Amino acid sequence: MSQFDVVVIGAGPGGYVAAIRAAELGFKTACIDAGLNKKGDGPALGGTCLNVGCIPSKALLQTSENYHAAQTEFTEHGIDVQVKGFNAKKMIERKDAIVSKLTNGIGFLFKKEKVESIFGKGSLQGQVDGLWQIEVDTNGTKQLVTAKHVIVATGSLPRPLPLTEIDNVNVLDNEGALNLEAVPAKLGMIGSGVIGLEMGSVWNRLGAEVTILEAMPTFLAAADQQVAKEAFKVFTKEQDLNIHLGVTVNEIVKGDNSVTVKYTIAGEEKTETFDKLVIAIGRIPNTNGLNAEGVGLQKDERGFIVVDNECRTSLPNVWAIGDVVRGPMLAHKASAEGVAVAERIAGQKPYVDMNTIPAVMYTHPEIAWVGQTEEQLKAAGVKYKKGQSSFAANGRALGMGQAKGFVKVLADADTDRVLGVHIIGPVASELIAEAVMAMDFKASSEDITRIVHAHPTLSEAMHEAASSVK
Repeated sequence: MSQFDVVVIGAGPGGYVAAIRAAELGFKTACIDAGLNKKGDGPALGGTCLNVGCIPSKALLQTSENYHAAQTEFTEHGIDVQVKGFNAKKMIERKDAIVSKLTNGIGFLFKKEKVESIFGKGSLQGQVDGLWQIEVDTNGTKQLVTAKHVIVATGSLPRPLPLTEIDNVNVLDNEGALNLEAVPAKLGMIGSGVIGLEMGSVWNRLGAEVTILEAMPTFLAAADQQVAKEAFKVFTKEQDLNIHLGVTVNEIVKGDNSVTVKYTIAGEEKTETFDKLVIAIGRIPNTNGLNAEGVGLQKDERGFIVVDNECRTSLPNVWAIGDVVRGPMLAHKASAEGVAVAERIAGQKPYVDMNTIPAVMYTHPEIAWVGQTEEQLKAAGVKYKKGQSSFAANGRALGMGQAKGFVKVLADADTDRVLGVHIIGPVASELIAEAVMAMDFKASSEDITRIVHAHPTLSEAMHEAASSVK
């Protein structure tokens, strides 16, 4: 029986980062993970994010953006090209190569830091003499390992839709949507969250007619609604995404080569038939096979493992991080918690501020925000002031041909402390980092204004928005 100081269950962005940091701090560390590669014939580290989530989706988004730009935008720059066609299979091969490179990279880092990688499903068996026993099931072969500390980082799973089963043939989840090797003529998406909009954007740019059915009456309810309204206008009027809000899906019927959806909107019953249907209605915490009930690991009514502000669970020396606990289901949030937990085990006192975790949607234009929205501030009765700057007045954005959108800065009316920053526009995913740093260091909008921003850059839009706060 192998004994470790720290055992991490799960090798996603939270788990593998936690394991590496624990090893760096001098702990004998192991990481248990049951992830398989695309062929299903070997282990694959990295969890959902690297294998069937964040990384592969961004690869497809970039390819589709390049294809669309070559077709529609190059002529504006005086570049006359003929696009002969599109090879979806080659796009998928490129995406798979990127995934393989990064997942193999985790294995290299494990070897470098002397993290023992154990393939299989880990489950808690109980604590004996101060050590946790963890059973590892590797395709039916079982072994026990022990550890003083356990970090649960088992991530999340796609939320199922009771009306149908995912077969990843015609009814797809995020994994299936990432592996289409031909462009469907008609693609249906149920859900207009990150997965729905990003995957809808990919296949829309490649030529599919995309219809998105959303149950909520409000588009992007979690985002600042000024940003959401701008995004809805761009997606529907300029990019021809068919987005329907306030939809109730009544029935889904699978055919041999199609899927028919019957739904109600505004009291009217409608029926649409698609070549492929993607179910993207969110994700749920994954505690399958963990034996949480058997060892008394407390979960809440939604299935999340209950933790305190420092990611301690109800069990001694058992920690939990990432999608399986409260807070936003974001890879970078999981990584930050993983580092923090490893450092707490070492006696350090790190912190993770949930109020400054950035959110990003990699649509075109991109959407990113951190902190509170105007709607949240109004609901809380917080007096605030705001400033805004359009990319239409930004020289760099105009030169790039990507001048849609704006930056909005919200600050406390009395102290001028930044309360939230909201961006829709080019590379918003990169620009939001300045706002995160400003908020983490309790900066005022004036502080941002007094930082010299290079010219001409997109970041000047942040400077101008902060300068106009009043």
